[in-house]
Amino acid sequence: MDSKVNSVSLRKKLVYFENWADPVAEEILGRESDIELVRLSLADAPEKIWEALAEAHGYQWPRPPYRGSRELIARAPKLLAMASQGSGCDVMDFPACNEAGVMIVNQAGLGGREAVASHAFAMMLGLSKQLVQSDRAMRRDRKWERLQFLGEDLTEQTVGIIGFGNIGSRTGELCRLAYNMTVLAYDPYLSADEVAARGGVKVELDELLTRSDFVSVHCPLTDETRGLIGERAYRKMKPSAFFITTARGGIHDEVALARVLAEGKLAGAGLDVWDDEPPPLDHPLLRFDNVVTSIHIAGVTRRAYRHCAEGAAVQWIDILRGKRPPRLVNPEVWPAYQQRYQRVTGQAMDA
Repeated sequence: MDSKVNSVSLRKKLVYFENWADPVAEEILGRESDIELVRLSLADAPEKIWEALAEAHGYQWPRPPYRGSRELIARAPKLLAMASQGSGCDVMDFPACNEAGVMIVNQAGLGGREAVASHAFAMMLGLSKQLVQSDRAMRRDRKWERLQFLGEDLTEQTVGIIGFGNIGSRTGELCRLAYNMTVLAYDPYLSADEVAARGGVKVELDELLTRSDFVSVHCPLTDETRGLIGERAYRKMKPSAFFITTARGGIHDEVALARVLAEGKLAGAGLDVWDDEPPPLDHPLLRFDNVVTSIHIAGVTRRAYRHCAEGAAVQWIDILRGKRPPRLVNPEVWPAYQQRYQRVTGQAMDA
């Protein structure tokens, strides 16, 4: 067979919507002759989108309504892998992927670690020093006295971190090194020794809630963590404590949080993630001066986006050439994936 024809016949199609986190990904992938980038827009006709997905070998950052669902997998017979832009993979159906032999990968540990940890830490500082509350008061009226905004120092307080992975452990490190804070960690997938090696003390969830001055959530949204922090959890916390999340909406109960805050049972909250993004303007949590809000931007920095885009591009090159990727989220799929790769591409896996 002619080598040029053979080269073209082995090209893998990588589908993505709109843009990558940073243009560097397209620069890296555009240099690879065996990878064809297929750019789609969410405004495209559904027929065009489904036609592209039916031919896709890779799918970067699945977007609603084209989630990584069982239906999508059934309609994409050549699909080898799906990748998130950052660390979250909650838009992908793990059981369906495992059954079909489709890999799920992410960019955990690349750019989001510093960006998200810094955001959580900033929320702790802002809440404890009442920065947002005093800013709002200054802009609103003069019916206040400055001692109404008496703050607290972070020094030697206790932070409880739910999910002690890349981001959670970095958040703990910032707290420990900057303010000598005690770091409690709830993570059922890490041993006490592993938590200690990352600078924390392993505890169960109830102990973390009752002891912490700040509770910061850094676990993924899964069937196991959905609704993990509800009214019972909030009421376990100290009335002087602050609740912070930069993880995913759905892990914490927004309605219960508003109710507990209205009763004065918590000192405040810092929220970067929501059930609906953005939340409606009449959302009850937006009424509180002691709730600091942002709109899922904890991981949104130029450096973080560039690192994630670079990592994603290099990982896709490995995947589409038959190598095991470094950030495989469902490693149990590997045996089935090897068979799928050879069946779809007609090529042997890279040893």
